[in-house]
Amino acid sequence: MEKLTSPRTIEGLLKKYDLHFNKRFGQNFLIDANMVEKIVAAGQLTKEDIVLEVGPGIGTMTQVLAREAGKVYAVEIDKKLIPVLEETLADCPNVSVICGDILKTDVAALVAQELAQGMSLKIVANLPYYVTTPIIMGFLESDLPVERMSFLIQKEVGERICAQPGTKAYGSLTIACQYYVKPQVAFYVPAGVFMPRPKVDSVVITLEKRQAPSVNPGDKELFFRIVKAAFLNRRKTLINSLCANTGYDKERLTKALEAANIDPGVRAERLTGEDFARLSDCLQKE
Repeated sequence: MEKLTSPRTIEGLLKKYDLHFNKRFGQNFLIDANMVEKIVAAGQLTKEDIVLEVGPGIGTMTQVLAREAGKVYAVEIDKKLIPVLEETLADCPNVSVICGDILKTDVAALVAQELAQGMSLKIVANLPYYVTTPIIMGFLESDLPVERMSFLIQKEVGERICAQPGTKAYGSLTIACQYYVKPQVAFYVPAGVFMPRPKVDSVVITLEKRQAPSVNPGDKELFFRIVKAAFLNRRKTLINSLCANTGYDKERLTKALEAANIDPGVRAERLTGEDFARLSDCLQKE
């Protein structure tokens, strides 16, 4: 078979199996072999690793993952692509294809045997844009012992995850992700390496699991509730946004902000995760 990055090969497979690009599943296939190699390299894989791939499509990246890793589990939601994957991955005995929704898949059960044998779990995926955040947060909030994640995602979302305080991209998603991992932009990916070509550029980000969360609030649930509330009205001052979205009255919030040594007139994007943890702890004591 010709390279799966060849547009002619992709068109041939689609015709053979009577398929079309499915917008509902956000299907955009890579047509640049060097880019595929670069994305897989960002995963830092070894033969001692299990790799979970979300949305293998026609198996373009899966083939390279199979070469680099000890075991690959590829979860594909589009059942019409399963026969294609059976053909393109026929020479990859260390790949198991699962037809299902990753948000409903018991990944822990899937990889239990390999983890018991001492293998490490990593995730490498070209994520569909429409469901990027739920998938990433699902992994982060799970108890999966994931060492490293590498995602090809929409540029805007990647920059939000990796943002620094005081920037336009910085927000609740930033703090939520950075609570669990150390994110980094690996490299940018132009729209021209996809078929069909998306309307936006993409980015590959790497997420390295922290040994411990970035901050240690007394009440984790309250911490995340305060973070989310603070960014719901980005143009408002912190005190006004918290008053509008938390259920706490202004007097209580003002006391907590004073105790946390935070200016009520500041905007949410100026606060670090440590600031929000201190604020939630002060609210808890009020």
